[in-house]
Parts: sequence; structure tokens; C-alpha cells
Amino acid sequence: MDAKLNQPNGRPRARGLGLPFAANCGANNALTDVPGVEVGYTTLIDGEGNLVVGAGPVRTGVTAILPRGHTHELPPVWAAMFSLNGNGEMTGAHWINEAGYFTGPICISNTHAIGAVHEASTRWMLKQYGAAFGEYAWALPVVAETCDAYLNDMNGFHVRAAHVMAALDGATGGPLMEGNVGGGTGMICYEFKGGTGTSSRQVEVAGGAYTVGALVQANHGMRDWLRVCGAPVGAHLTDNLLWSAEQGSIIAIVATDVPLLPIQLQRLARRISIGIGRAGTPSGNNSGDIFLAFSTANATPEAQSGIGGTSGLQHLDYVSHEALDPVFTAVVESVDEAVINALVAAEDMTGRDGHCVSAIDHTRLQEVMARYGRAGEGSPR
Repeated sequence: MDAKLNQPNGRPRARGLGLPFAANCGANNALTDVPGVEVGYTTLIDGEGNLVVGAGPVRTGVTAILPRGHTHELPPVWAAMFSLNGNGEMTGAHWINEAGYFTGPICISNTHAIGAVHEASTRWMLKQYGAAFGEYAWALPVVAETCDAYLNDMNGFHVRAAHVMAALDGATGGPLMEGNVGGGTGMICYEFKGGTGTSSRQVEVAGGAYTVGALVQANHGMRDWLRVCGAPVGAHLTDNLLWSAEQGSIIAIVATDVPLLPIQLQRLARRISIGIGRAGTPSGNNSGDIFLAFSTANATPEAQSGIGGTSGLQHLDYVSHEALDPVFTAVVESVDEAVINALVAAEDMTGRDGHCVSAIDHTRLQEVMARYGRAGEGSPR
């Protein structure tokens, strides 16, 4: 099975429907195409009927990203974040802005799970990196959120430490599931069922071959804004609308193995805005659109100059600013495709109080794309 076209369960991705995205994606068209990056999910689906706070129905989960896989060391991940609209949360952002790096995992879940996920991620870091911490353990994981309250008993605090640990321990490379999985389980995008999506691009920079990957938790947008590869899909697919104003958010993570300075990664993080904008969102007032970009290059442990260490001269490799245009393009394209992959992969979901959110219909999507001259090979499943 071609991971570029289909998910591991056989359902088509955007390319599997013939949507004309650029050809230079990685082998899995996923964040995990960046060498060393691993992703894990815990998906929680339980119960039906009317909401009983604390009992369900439950439609939520956790997505875990390990920028350097299951290492027991603590090399820095050079990074930058950007908030296009700050109606949301991403922990660890202050230190990333201050120092230009972080260590440990990234987890994404629902809004009211932030505390539980942060504590569990910290405990996992103490277990995973205990020897590397030395005498003074200092863990500051990155945890981000979007709101799944329309489908999920979000006030019931169903995400527990064991769910976070399972997602972190189970993180792997290779092809990824999308749509109703992990933190994206209960999320809604452009008034269709949304959730988790991913994509990647291969680039040549400064004489080297590199990868840029994106993963989104897509929970944003109004239907009439939606455009797919430039076609005004939302203007034609007008059934089962939900909102009179935008209700949600999007978290986007971009990874690369291009050696970059934190200020260059900030430039990448800002361009995630253009990537989500291609599908039509203007970043509404109620949307928490928060982005993180990181590079896995330059893995020398920053801890050597920390408490009890040395303060010797440090060295970083990085490419010229003049070489970054292909990387900028890769960020925009991979983020855009990740959002559409989330829409295509998602399936209909009924949650609390009988709330039903329909997935985008593959056949009707293809019909609209053909109408605008953007159809290709592929058929709905």
C-alpha cells in the first residue's frame, strides 16, 4: 500500500482522491519522514447519548510527538513558536521564545486536558531522561490544545496519565493514521469532521537533501471559507452546517532536519499561517491558531553549559537566510495538505447529546474538484 495515497487502514488520503498536491512529498507524506521523529496516539471513544459530566460520552485523546524518538539523552531541539491568534494554549512557549530550544516531547489534546497531559508528560520525562537530568531535574514539556466540547465530555477530564504515557511509549516512525485519532478524535474543521492530519516535502538546500514535515490538529474554520487546491469547495458542499461563527482552533507542528537557527525557525513558524490560509481561514477571533517549528539538526546537548556544567563556546550549523525560500514553500505546502488530509481521513462522528458531525463526502469533493479542473486519478473508498 502506498502511504502517500492511503492510510494504514486503507482509507484514502487527499492524494488517493486525486487531489493535485505537489509531487515532492516524503515516503510516508508525514511528519515522521523527518529522520528520528516519532508520533503516537491514544484515542478515547466511549459511550453514547446525553451528556453526563464525568461519565461521557467521550470523544477525545492524545497525540504525542517525540522530536528525537525514544532517546534517553537530552539534546536540545532548536525551535520557535508563533501565535497567529492566541485564543488557546501551548505550554513551554516562554522558554522557547527566550532560549530558542526545548527538550522532550510535544503533546496535543483537548483544552481541559492541558493540566493532566502536562503532569503526565513531566513524569514520563523524569522516567525517560532521569540519568540525563542529573541531580537537578528540570522538565518543561510542550503541551497544546484545541476544544472538542461539541462532541466530547470535555469537562469530565477523561484524559488520564496512563493515556499520555501510552501515546508517548507507543510513538513510532512510519505511516500515520489521520482524522479521528489522538488529540484530533473529537475535532471539527470547516464544519466537517476534522482532526489529525500530516504531510511532508523533500527539499534541496545548500547542496543537501532535507525533509520538512507538518502535523496539524485541525479544529477551525467556517464552511464557506473552505478552499481545496484553490477550488471553492465550501461554497458547494453546504449540507450539515454547524456554526454561525467560528468556534475552534488549530495547532500546527512543523519539523525539519535542515540546520537552522532559532530566528530562522521563527520565520518558518510564521509561514505556517500562510499554509492554513490556503484552505481559507482568516484566523477568526475565537480561533487559537498556535504554531511550533523545530529542527532536529545540531544535537549537541545544551545541558553541558547548564547547572553544574561548563560554559564553553558552543557551535551551531545553519544554512544561509538566502537559501530558505524552498523551505518556506515546503512549510506552506505541507501544512495546507495536512489540513486537507485531516478532512479527507475523518469519518462521521456522533458524540454528546446526539451531536453529529459529518465527514466530507469523497465523491462530492471529487465532483467539485473536477468542476474546477483540479481532478486527478483516484476514487473514493
